[in-house]
Amino acid sequence: MEIVTSDDRGATARVALTGRLDIIGAEKIALPLATIAGAKQGLIVDMSGVSFIASIGIRQLVSAAKALSRRKGLLVLLNPTDMVAEVLTGSGLTDLLPIVRSDSEAVAALNAAMQRI
Repeated sequence: MEIVTSDDRGATARVALTGRLDIIGAEKIALPLATIAGAKQGLIVDMSGVSFIASIGIRQLVSAAKALSRRKGLLVLLNPTDMVAEVLTGSGLTDLLPIVRSDSEAVAALNAAMQRI
């Protein structure tokens, strides 16, 4: 698992994940994801490069989303592969981990969340 982070717009960050979000991948992203979720108001997680997701990977995403949510922030998942999207949708967590299909949709969702503050 590779994680590449970039600050986008002040209170918002973008993270791109590439590889398998299994137990090894989840360990690699745990600290960086938690750090960003604790420091930002919005987080876009580009999932287009994730080929597999296990429950431990979902748990890392949920932890980050909950940390943001406690501060009225939002984490959005950008463009997961069909298989990953199916797993996430089947988990019933799409209210906490909304899936978006474009950068503009991600930005709109984050802006809407920030308007509610």
